[in-house]
Amino acid sequence: MKAGVLYSGGKDSSLAAIMLGTYYEVELNTFVFDPARLIPTIETAAESLGFPLKKRVFNEGLKNEMVDLVVSCGYPNDAINRVHRIAVETLCNEYTVVGDGTRFNDRVPMLTRAEVQSLGNRTGSSYVRPLLGFVKPEVDRLVERFLIVQYGETGTIANGDYESELRDAIRARGIDTASLFPAHHDQSLVVGRKAN
Repeated sequence: MKAGVLYSGGKDSSLAAIMLGTYYEVELNTFVFDPARLIPTIETAAESLGFPLKKRVFNEGLKNEMVDLVVSCGYPNDAINRVHRIAVETLCNEYTVVGDGTRFNDRVPMLTRAEVQSLGNRTGSSYVRPLLGFVKPEVDRLVERFLIVQYGETGTIANGDYESELRDAIRARGIDTASLFPAHHDQSLVVGRKAN
C-alpha cells in the first residue's frame, strides 16, 4: 500500500519517511507555491533516501492569501498551519495513508486531534505522524544514526519548508520579515543517508 509523505527534504520528514517505509510504499510529496520553483536539493535528498518524489503546486492565489494572513496577524503560525492543513488534505484525497514529520514538541505546523479525526472521516485516509511520540533528543539520536544533514537558519537552507517562500513573498512587498518571524529558526536539509 502506498503512503504519501509530506516532504521538505529536512531531517524530520526524512526520518518519518524511513520509518513509514518499513510498512508502506512511500512516495514523497513536496508542495510549492510557485510552479517555476526548482527543488534540486530536495530531489537530491529524496534520491538519497531511495523514495520517489512528486512536486506539487498549491492553488494560485494561496501564497498572497497567506502573506496577507502573516502580515495581519503579525506572526506566521496561523498561515503555516493553514498551508499545512491544505497540503495534508490534498494528499488525503489521493492516498489511503498520509504521513509527515511533525514531532512531540512541535507547535507549527500541527493539526489538532479534532482536525485529524475530521480529515479521516471526510476522506477515509489515515493521517499518521510517526515522530509524534518522539521528543527532540530521540529524533536527534535517530537522525545521527541514519542521516547526513546540513543545518542553517531559515532562508539559508534550500529545503521545502513553507516558510521560505512566504518570507520571500513578504520581502517582495517591501516588508521586513524580522518583525514577523522568530529569529534564529534553524532548518535542516538531508544530503545523504548513512549505510547501516
